[in-house]
Amino acid sequence: MTGLRSSISGLRALRPEAFGADPGGERMARIRRSPHFRDGVFQNPGGPARTRPSGSSLDLAKVFLDKETRPLRAPKGTVPVYPTTFADLAKPPATGLRLTWMGHSSVLAEIDGHRVLFDPVWGERCSPFPFAGPRRLHPVPLPLAALGPVDVVVISHDHYDHLDLPTIKALAGTDTLFAVPLGVGAHLEHWGVSPDRLRELDWHESTRVGGLTLTATPARHFCGRALRNTQHTLWASWAVAGEEHRIYHSGDTGYFDGFQEIGAAHGPFDATMIQIGAYSEFWPDIHMRPDEGLRAHLDLQGGAPHGALLPIHWGTFNLAPHPWAEPGEWTKEAAEEVGQAVALPRPGEPFEPAGKLPAEAWWRGVAGTERRTWSSVGALVAEPPARGRS
Repeated sequence: MTGLRSSISGLRALRPEAFGADPGGERMARIRRSPHFRDGVFQNPGGPARTRPSGSSLDLAKVFLDKETRPLRAPKGTVPVYPTTFADLAKPPATGLRLTWMGHSSVLAEIDGHRVLFDPVWGERCSPFPFAGPRRLHPVPLPLAALGPVDVVVISHDHYDHLDLPTIKALAGTDTLFAVPLGVGAHLEHWGVSPDRLRELDWHESTRVGGLTLTATPARHFCGRALRNTQHTLWASWAVAGEEHRIYHSGDTGYFDGFQEIGAAHGPFDATMIQIGAYSEFWPDIHMRPDEGLRAHLDLQGGAPHGALLPIHWGTFNLAPHPWAEPGEWTKEAAEEVGQAVALPRPGEPFEPAGKLPAEAWWRGVAGTERRTWSSVGALVAEPPARGRS
């Protein structure tokens, strides 16, 4: 028996720090009391969602290794990162709301005198290991310390491309607060964030940070960092309301009718940050295509074009078999077709949603030969997808 305990302790010692920690104690008790936790796991809105690739492993491998399409999944040249400086961000936004997309799902939102940092990933790879896993396709626009003070860091879920160990450890040395979905706090505490700086929320729960109200809202996704996915940490989208402005960050999600309910309860929004990349027919339930992302934005806004749409979750890491530039191209065309204002900043380029939006298709200069694989969005906008009903 002693030998068995020693072996278990040895295996735990080999566990990478980036795996984080499993919820326990009162945190686990709170998880079990959640109305969204059933049969030992968190449940998705709209019914069960396929969280693992559909089809055979062989079919998936063929798509990822295809000689013709594989080269299209990375830029052919240097991505034009905007040379953001501390001075760019030190001057308050003239309209009271400014967004700076740092790449992938990382966004600095300056809203009504407060600074919110969504899903900050400054690491070189989204992986538990520094020597393997998807690597950045462009550098971070500026060092993390150059952002200046941040009032609250908001995390959507615990996947590596949204919850980054080196970034969190760097932020743990500041006095910022962290707003996270239920259970995710276990990882942050394990990495040095004190419990009194955590605001850990279930769906539909809110917390106040200064003059902001942050609400964890439903999303259709899943969780997990270690080899065994226990579904014991929640995933969320986020609505943030200030005195004058409202913004929304989707995190990762499949399309579902819940966007309408979120918009009715917390919108309309001055700007939404919507996941439109890393989609595939192999996992249609947990990531949105650009046309679905546009539909989600319209749902959040009451069904009609309103506010600014900032596409996120694309351009920084190669995580799916679609061409690298396709999410940007498809989103631009879809938004123009329905008259929705869309912001297309280079990574690191600040903009104010109420001002002139960056609209240049900057990716075209460094993308490979683009092959149009999508059709008109008109039918989708008129009648949303049937899957994922809430």
